[in-house]
Amino acid sequence: MIRHLQFAAAVIATLVFGAAGMAGDNELSDEEKQTGWQLLFNGKDLTGWQCNNGQPIATPVERESLVPYKSGGYIIMHEKKFADFVLKCDVRWQDRRCNSGIFFRVEDPLNPVHTGFEIQVMSGTKLGKHEFGSIYDLTACTKNAGRKPGEWNSLEVRCYGPYINVKVNGDEVAAMNCDKFDKPGLCPDGLKHKFKLQGEPRAVKDFARVGYLGFQDHGHKVWYKNVKLLKLDLKQ
Repeated sequence: MIRHLQFAAAVIATLVFGAAGMAGDNELSDEEKQTGWQLLFNGKDLTGWQCNNGQPIATPVERESLVPYKSGGYIIMHEKKFADFVLKCDVRWQDRRCNSGIFFRVEDPLNPVHTGFEIQVMSGTKLGKHEFGSIYDLTACTKNAGRKPGEWNSLEVRCYGPYINVKVNGDEVAAMNCDKFDKPGLCPDGLKHKFKLQGEPRAVKDFARVGYLGFQDHGHKVWYKNVKLLKLDLKQ
């Protein structure tokens, strides 16, 4: 009997202290704090965020989430630039039809479409270069790991030098090496991509490896929360 009580007490202690180390929405866990993660969105207000056109974000925080829809810009953008990092966030949408995106390493805030990368965020179950988890117009997702409308999806984007890796709900779904995209206007598979500068096709390997990040308004309402970033050091 005593042994059973001791075991039960140990289980309860583990649950209590384990829960103490866990983070709620828009918070860092103790482990994340020790590792060096930054919380980019506090879940309460728009501190540190603005539209890519330099204007204040028109949509308020809703359900402790960032809402790009009708924000007044093409993307709602964090004020700081980042180079090598791991970015985590959660996203959900309510309607069956949804289109948004996670932009990063954006060189020119006024031209994010052609000077930055985008992870496609959208509804549906298809595979391709324009489906959920793909690196838009460059690398197709190998698995569509998205959940049903109304459910939260976790995303992780890792940028390390030329390498970009994407996880959706814990599954790695896309990866690319920018150095292999060395021909202007072309992907390694020989297919054209959209990226141009002053009307001329660009080689992706020449893209800036430091820039802004943010979330796209593509005409559909989505919610983003738990936006966290860990800087990586190529020198290590």
